[in-house]
Amino acid sequence: MPAMKIQGKISLAMSAAFIVGLLLAGIGAYIIVKRNAMEDSLQNARIMMEGATAIRTYTSENVSPLLQQQMKVEFLPYAIPSYAAQTNFRLVQRKLPEYSYREPTINPTNPSDKATDWEADIISEFRNSPDKSELVLTRETPAGPYLTLARPLKVGSERCLVCHSTADKAPQSMTALYGTQNGFGWKLGEIVGGQVVSIPLAVPLDRAYRTFLWFIAALAGTFIVVIIIVDLLLRFLVVNPVKEISDMASEVSLGKLNAPELVSNSRDEIGSLTASFNRMRRSLQNAMRMLESQG
Repeated sequence: MPAMKIQGKISLAMSAAFIVGLLLAGIGAYIIVKRNAMEDSLQNARIMMEGATAIRTYTSENVSPLLQQQMKVEFLPYAIPSYAAQTNFRLVQRKLPEYSYREPTINPTNPSDKATDWEADIISEFRNSPDKSELVLTRETPAGPYLTLARPLKVGSERCLVCHSTADKAPQSMTALYGTQNGFGWKLGEIVGGQVVSIPLAVPLDRAYRTFLWFIAALAGTFIVVIIIVDLLLRFLVVNPVKEISDMASEVSLGKLNAPELVSNSRDEIGSLTASFNRMRRSLQNAMRMLESQG
């Protein structure tokens, strides 16, 4: 097997460095773009959550008090903060059907607000950790990965207990609509449910992956161009001059002292080596002439 030449060794070393650098840069870039996609999605979820909370607060403070007397005669669901927030978000879902906002509870008045298994797990975690104000998690669903942001729903005022303490104290218009079996027994300060926002991650993650692939392609292209330029410079500035010196040294070693001197206009190490070799060759020629004249 022929020995590898210096240009091949340097090209091999640069290629190895390129592969290692590309791998490290790729890992770092993947982590960054994925984290940015998650942070952007989480920010969108928080904006949605704050919007729903604002609707709840407005309904509780400005709508419900005006309809208290009428509620005794007829149950008006739009006077309930939870109903107002979720109904408002259904209008958003007409344009963004993949996004969802729910206020699931373990013991709801409206059966449609019954917590699913994974929502019940979130509520249980809030109950087990009363100081926790927010929970962020990702879920794998048949429609793809989802980011879920949840906050606890706590019975914060006596007004909530008007409808949820006992069936006999609840408005008859409400029990006539939903019955007397569900949505009662709540206590002041109790965590009864949660606000749950779910955002699909397929689009932001796909965008992040495309950004990652473009970055890797650009980085790989840059490395390839650099390797080609360095290889060409190495060939013309180092390899070819050294090869000429090597060929001349071979001729001199075989006694061919009449070959023309090497010419180099550079002032770098290769130029210095060429000048030194020419001086050595002239010295050798002079020494050979002296030996011949003495002989």
